[in-house]
Amino acid sequence: MAEQKSESTLTVLVALGANLAIAVLKLVAGVITGSAAMLAEAGHSIADTFTEGLLLTALRRSGKPADRAHPFGYGKERYFWSLMAAVSIFTSGALFAFYEGFRTIFGEDEEQTSPLIGYIVLGLAFVLEGISWLRAVRQVRAEAATEGRSVRRYLRLIDDPTVKTVFFEDSAALVGILLAFGGIALHDATGSAFWDGLASVLIGVLLAGVAYLLGRTNKGLLIGRQADSTIVQGARDLLASVPEVEVVVDLLTMVTGTDQVLLCARLDFAENLSSTELELACVRISAELRERFTDLDEIFLEPVPRTDPELRARVMARYGEI
Repeated sequence: MAEQKSESTLTVLVALGANLAIAVLKLVAGVITGSAAMLAEAGHSIADTFTEGLLLTALRRSGKPADRAHPFGYGKERYFWSLMAAVSIFTSGALFAFYEGFRTIFGEDEEQTSPLIGYIVLGLAFVLEGISWLRAVRQVRAEAATEGRSVRRYLRLIDDPTVKTVFFEDSAALVGILLAFGGIALHDATGSAFWDGLASVLIGVLLAGVAYLLGRTNKGLLIGRQADSTIVQGARDLLASVPEVEVVVDLLTMVTGTDQVLLCARLDFAENLSSTELELACVRISAELRERFTDLDEIFLEPVPRTDPELRARVMARYGEI
């Protein structure tokens, strides 16, 4: 877990350095050329820079150990700050891009100056963003391979939003640069600022889409998402195979942080067990679960009768007939 956190921190730091340099270049080029698309991209990079700062805060605060006030730890702080990063992408990037785009489309036609500077800056920005993007891609591919998943499935199930945020925002940045390049080029070729404004609006749509995807991911994790299906099914199979357990009545899991899962199992134990045997069985089962599934942070095992009507009704209300 410490190694993964170090990898995530390095990925965020690389993105922060790249975005800060790019934001300055784009802002200067936007002022010189008067391009709405370039100014929208400057706003995009400034938003990304704020985002990386929020992600660093997420990494630092989520690593705090559990205490009396937060007995399950501070793992979900990573999701809160990552949600704030998604909000930053929308408010600082998308809204500014929409403003610049509509102002250019519906305002007076403005003459573009020194488009060559815009091309050069966008080329440099593409190289710097590409370095940050490749760093994020390498981490995503390595972690997906470790878990035996495709990159697409890994990104859908990942419980570390910092890596996903950097990957998506860098991907959006590369697409945004191409849109800005096309807007400046078409403005230069036709003399119409409409294309420049349209590129800015499309950049806004792109950023709003990324913000929505990241916000939805972090919302699910903050609410309390079930653990990965591999852990859920594996834990259920292990519990069902224990000699002392007759029936797995209920199994609840929740992601409480990156690589941290809370598991609660209600089990119908064999009737001939003494209280001492039951206690020893619970200790042994917990140890076996932790050994097989290292993400399990807290485990609660509750002996219950399988025929209890109230409990059975709650389980069926949650999952339906199984």
